Amino acid sequence: MNEIELQNIDEHKISWTCKHTWKRSSINTLWCLLGCSIGDFGTILFFQINEIPFPMLGIMVLAIINGLITSIALETIILLRQMNLKEAFSTAIGMSLISMIAMEVAMNTVDVVFAGGVLVWWIIPFMLLAGFLTPLPYNYYRLKKYNESCH
Repeated sequence: MNEIELQNIDEHKISWTCKHTWKRSSINTLWCLLGCSIGDFGTILFFQINEIPFPMLGIMVLAIINGLITSIALETIILLRQMNLKEAFSTAIGMSLISMIAMEVAMNTVDVVFAGGVLVWWIIPFMLLAGFLTPLPYNYYRLKKYNESCH
C-alpha cells in the first residue's frame, strides 16, 4: 500500500477509548432502553395477565413493534425541550432503527431462553442488561462516525 492508502485507512479508524463518547452513548442507550422496555414489557404483561391465547412468537413481534413505538414517542417528548413537534418527531424517527431492533431482539431472546417468554420479576434485570449492552457499541460507533468528538 502506498502512503495515501494507509492515511485513508487511518482516517476511518474509530477510537474506542473515548470516555466522553462512551458516557454520551450510554445515556442515549439508556433513554432508548427506557422507551423500548415500556412498550415491550407492557405488551408481554398484557398478554400474560389477560391469558390471551396467542403464539409466543407473535407476542414477541408485537412487543418489539410496541417497544419501537414507545421509544420513538419518548424520544419525541424529550426532544420537545429543544425543538418543535415536527422536528422532534422527525429526529426521533430518524434515530437508528438498527440499534432499537437489536435492543428489542436481545431483550426478548433473554426472556424466551431463560423464562420461556413469561415476564417474571427476576428476568427483567437480565433483559435490561442485554438490551443495554447489545446496541451500546453500535451507538458509540455512530457517535464517532458522524464526527461527534470527545470534548
